Amino acid sequence: MDSLNLDWVERSVRRILDRALDGAELSVAEGIRLTAVTGRELHALSLVADEMRRRQVGDVVTYVVNRNINFTNVCIKHCTFCAFSRDHREEEGYFLPMDEVVRRAIEAWEMGASEVCLQAGLPPKLDGGYYVDLCRAIKAAVPELHLHAFSPEEILYGATRSGVSIPAFLRALREAGLGTLPGTSAEILDQEVRDVIARGRITVSQWIEVITAAHAEGIRTTSTIMYGHIERPEHWVRHMDLLRRIQTDTGGFTEFVPLSLIHQESPMYRRGLVPGVRQGATGLEVVRMHALARLLLGPTIRNIQCSWVKEGPKLAQHLLACGANDLGGTLINESISTSAGAGYGQLVPPAELRRLARDAGRVPARRSTEYALLKVYEREEEDDDSPLDHVENAEARFGSYRRLTASGEFRFVHPTHTPTSAA
Repeated sequence: MDSLNLDWVERSVRRILDRALDGAELSVAEGIRLTAVTGRELHALSLVADEMRRRQVGDVVTYVVNRNINFTNVCIKHCTFCAFSRDHREEEGYFLPMDEVVRRAIEAWEMGASEVCLQAGLPPKLDGGYYVDLCRAIKAAVPELHLHAFSPEEILYGATRSGVSIPAFLRALREAGLGTLPGTSAEILDQEVRDVIARGRITVSQWIEVITAAHAEGIRTTSTIMYGHIERPEHWVRHMDLLRRIQTDTGGFTEFVPLSLIHQESPMYRRGLVPGVRQGATGLEVVRMHALARLLLGPTIRNIQCSWVKEGPKLAQHLLACGANDLGGTLINESISTSAGAGYGQLVPPAELRRLARDAGRVPARRSTEYALLKVYEREEEDDDSPLDHVENAEARFGSYRRLTASGEFRFVHPTHTPTSAA
């Protein structure tokens, strides 16, 4: 128990928390029991998660300077939670030309970013070689920029469209400059739930296949969960247990990112496509999720990220006392959550991320995509003067999803690109 006295906690909860503090691996049943805590027991869960965070990663709070480039919103899938995608026949469909994607990557590098994150819809008739050539073009223009790109859904689509195996497609991407993969398109890793909220989406077994193949190829990935819709708390725990088992086998996950549903414009909620869908996670559920993640995953996946995009900077700051140790990225262009109704803007500058960490009593640090510490800011006078700190209007400076869908400049047409073979 070390420095924590939990005598005031209900006995069954105290027993589980004591086991966590003693370094035991919590069972699925114990995790499920913790999803029901409220009041003082929820406070105790947060305290223990914060203590485990301190032991596992210390008092440094990390962030990455990065830019999202969602190069198209046109998608053949119709996931009920997604407000970002458009059918190829809709007016609001866009597709950024490759030279525009490269321009945005160069701009990100000039603004101090170490990473660009590329994720998009699945346009019809797109050859998988496009993904390979996109990586190659960006790395040719900015060799030092880390490419964190393509969800498991996109990897599966690219391999299928190229007629090659998933490992072969991943090798082609890696050779073209891909650094890491986002572990998105996970939602809830329970097939029954997936069949309700996203029929036809990548299956649980396919997601595992892509992720483990990437790890086998030396390509590390993040891991995520989307919650606050129709899932039950036991789904959270089973989802995390699956990630824990994969991590034990491969060691390929860099972080875990809980993503609460932004419901406002989500078709499942706005159009009533899914009976019983909730209005996203409650604040207490968000706290439970991050604290549980630290207890269940912290021993194997050390970095737990809180998303200011989903929760807002204020709640994200509080989550630093509930097991989280990473504030994510500056993002610069955030389209997917914004399209669903998130109202927290598309850019949080580095200086503000450092302020949030310091105000929480922690030490901010700028990191790489794979969590190498690039600079630890022990004192405020050591802070960098980032160009992003001087951007007064991010939408005017960098564009936005709203402007992309309203403008005809990059209106979608079927790509005429002749790709390089991905094999």
